[in-house]
Amino acid sequence: MEGRAIKRVAVIGCGTIGASWAALFMAHGYDVTASEPREAGAELRATVASLLSTLRPDRPVGQLSFTTDLEACCRDADFVQENVVEREAVKIELMARMDAVLRPDVVIASSSSAIAVSVMQSACIRPERVVLGHPFNPPHLVPLVELVGGRATADWALDVAEAFYLSLGKKPIRLRKEIFGHVANRLQAAIFRESIHLLEEGVASVEEIDIAVTEGPGLRWALMGPFLTYHLAGGPNGIHGFMAQFAPMQQHLWSELGQPELDDAVQARVAAAVDAAMSQRPMEEIRKERDLRIEAILQARAKQIRED
Repeated sequence: MEGRAIKRVAVIGCGTIGASWAALFMAHGYDVTASEPREAGAELRATVASLLSTLRPDRPVGQLSFTTDLEACCRDADFVQENVVEREAVKIELMARMDAVLRPDVVIASSSSAIAVSVMQSACIRPERVVLGHPFNPPHLVPLVELVGGRATADWALDVAEAFYLSLGKKPIRLRKEIFGHVANRLQAAIFRESIHLLEEGVASVEEIDIAVTEGPGLRWALMGPFLTYHLAGGPNGIHGFMAQFAPMQQHLWSELGQPELDDAVQARVAAAVDAAMSQRPMEEIRKERDLRIEAILQARAKQIRED
């Protein structure tokens, strides 16, 4: 299905993710109309202005408008990025309302971290237009977008979403099927689970576990994923050499990985340990430091690619 050129994007939900998406769209020249039930226009404009100063766009930025009227926000949109609370009932109702007023060729992309597209599109008249467009936080900096359709999603909708995200400089991956948590969050959850296990077992502190990542495999992970990492670890024979030498050790490690339960007591102990490790640093200070470091990594990678 041929869609019209995308000029105006509707951003539904104006929290951290929605504001980050809005800044990215505007930095690439797209006009943004944002909406959520509460009057959040002033807060959104301030956040977007701050993020745009970080992005330093080299072209005229798009215009930002805000309304609490969902239908008015969507009526003239050419693409929708939804970012509301992670509740199935809310998502289903919202998708149906947007679907009722949008042109038939407009894609609705959800930033949902876990809810299946098949669920979200279940009350839509045109469910074929609903896709997952799940970013990695913060969306205005991190390139990854996970794309997948539901049972009723059409290929054209995924194609339109993928092309649009590519135009923003994103790195979309298309999942072959729906799975809870998608790909990146599942990988992240596996690391977090073992981190909690190591903390609970008294093997290492919060600070030491974080250092074990940032000063070790995390440096490689900024450049290559697990398969390429282990392919290199296998020496001249690549992954075949790795499997021949290290498969038994990997199996042994897997058998000993922890299975902590996030009950109230564990949650309290982990939270207390993290609070102590962070020395009550302001969250805004941590966020700014993270964003600056992400920018530096992206710039270093881009420079290396240009030189190669």
